[in-house]
Amino acid sequence: MKIRRYLLSVVPLFVIGSAAISVAYASFTDQTKFAGSRFSVGSADLKLVNNLAGGVESGNLVDDKPAPTYDGIYSLWTADYLVKLVNNGNQVVNLTSNMDYLTANDPGNIREVLYVEPIDWTDANGNGEAEADELGTSAGKKAFTSWKSTGYDFGNLAPGQVKGYVMRFSAGTLTNAKMGQTGIYDFVFDAVGL
Repeated sequence: MKIRRYLLSVVPLFVIGSAAISVAYASFTDQTKFAGSRFSVGSADLKLVNNLAGGVESGNLVDDKPAPTYDGIYSLWTADYLVKLVNNGNQVVNLTSNMDYLTANDPGNIREVLYVEPIDWTDANGNGEAEADELGTSAGKKAFTSWKSTGYDFGNLAPGQVKGYVMRFSAGTLTNAKMGQTGIYDFVFDAVGL
């Protein structure tokens, strides 16, 4: 009986003490949180400027453009094709370029006597035309076959950065065997995030 009386007197004190400690703990603690934290991995998004005299607003940026067509090429022929690229992503990318073709689309192997020479172009006046004082460093002249196998490395392109190139196409000496031949080629620019 003594134990029971002891328990009846101690248990209420324990319950009251626990409640008091809980109230005191609740009075001296608090919590805040950051709900729904979002983390997004950077992206590479290389775009072409469609209208070279236009700006870099989203309506003037495209993923693909029709390639140039050149007919009647002759020995030592040359033509310039202007390109502006924009890093539309949110991370620095490495910019490269390669030629892409199927040998079936070039049965006469004219790719062996066709060349490209990318030249840095800064369109200082924004008119979309390459003027002599806007041309910079050449990346070197390569045959289409070498452009495909080794390509060009143009270095880094920062987010929002615009880079222009004059793609100077040319032909070497054309033999009679090459006359009347046609080849179809794609050339690509790649952006790889760093």
